[in-house]
Amino acid sequence: MKKSKAQKKFFIGKRKTATAQVEILPKKNGKIIINKMKFEEYFPWIEWQKIIEEPLRLTNLLNKYDIFVKVKGGGKKSQAEAIRLGLARALASINLDLRKILKKAKLLTRDARIKERKKPGLKRARRAPQWSKR
Repeated sequence: MKKSKAQKKFFIGKRKTATAQVEILPKKNGKIIINKMKFEEYFPWIEWQKIIEEPLRLTNLLNKYDIFVKVKGGGKKSQAEAIRLGLARALASINLDLRKILKKAKLLTRDARIKERKKPGLKRARRAPQWSKR
């Protein structure tokens, strides 16, 4: 089990306009705190909870670390995906052996898709005004 030399305090995860700062500490009681709220309160839907826990489940580290997150911007799902990226980066930096597992599951790659800007003369990015022949 290789440990990395440099220990950063926060790890950043981004998705669309959501940004998450993830701080990971050795276990005291294995809790996840998001914006000073319990994990289950901030993300009541199980789908969002599964997204966040995915890197921990893959590496068998569920309830082994205390995780503190500050997240802002975007919707709830984008926030959950931003937290997942930040958490995966944190785990990969703590233990270099986990990097291979997380990379194979594509959890260390940022999803760069963002909303396309509105173009002049169009209603939205690509939606043109309705055309009428007569």
